[in-house]
Amino acid sequence: MDSEKECEMTRTKRRERQAGLETVGSNMGLCGWLLVLFSILLTLLTLPVSIWMCIKIVKEYERAIIFRLGRILRGGAKGPGLFFILPCTDSFINVDMRTITFDIPPQEVLTKDSVTVSVDGVVYYHVQNATLAVANITNADAATRLLAQTTLRNVLGTKNLSEILSDREEIAHSMHSTLDDATDDWGIKVERVELKDVKLPLQLQRAMAAEAEAAREARAKVIAAEGEMNASRALKEAAMVIAEAPSALQLRYLQTLNTIAAEKNSTIVFPLPIDMMQGFLKR
Repeated sequence: MDSEKECEMTRTKRRERQAGLETVGSNMGLCGWLLVLFSILLTLLTLPVSIWMCIKIVKEYERAIIFRLGRILRGGAKGPGLFFILPCTDSFINVDMRTITFDIPPQEVLTKDSVTVSVDGVVYYHVQNATLAVANITNADAATRLLAQTTLRNVLGTKNLSEILSDREEIAHSMHSTLDDATDDWGIKVERVELKDVKLPLQLQRAMAAEAEAAREARAKVIAAEGEMNASRALKEAAMVIAEAPSALQLRYLQTLNTIAAEKNSTIVFPLPIDMMQGFLKR
């Protein structure tokens, strides 16, 4: 409950701050209004030349933040299309509202199980509130990039190597939530975070490859042993069946001759009973 109250208070403060930024242009004072009236009069006297300095155009994907005597003009961002400024008292800043993509440089991270890995990623974001992006931070793009690098290192520092290799989606979701909450005051909306590549040290790669190869060889030996055991059981059962019916051995002999005659017609096999050999061995 306490966390929900804190989140609600934070949202209320953000709305109040945003509302204050959008209405700050109304508190210029007497001197400010005199300068504005003088600028309007000067514009009217220099028509139609001054009209080219007053008309500005912003594209569909841009918004203009107008400053009048250093204060943000009431109404927030302007655009897209035409808008008017006073040549002597007004200035404006264009803000790009399109989705921006940047790569997080490879970060050397020490995982929870003391393994050094190099991880990079990609972040997608756009400016959600142009007024906050201009008034609350010097450079929203650079700040978001630095924050993404720090967040990547902090999140990966709490994970084991196996978790980093297998739970990329969970790590990306955690980074997304952290970045989105941190950049909300800057008017930035983080759309998506993805991990691109996880690079392991060469020695660790060799050790993991040797471990995987040993595990595969062990499984192969176990499978071969199980096969031999199953084959011996099958042969035992076949011997028991032949012992119960001696004529089955003769039938098996004929099947063997048929198989040999199909491949090698000049070869004839005559079986020698083991009982006859036992008589010679006793002598």
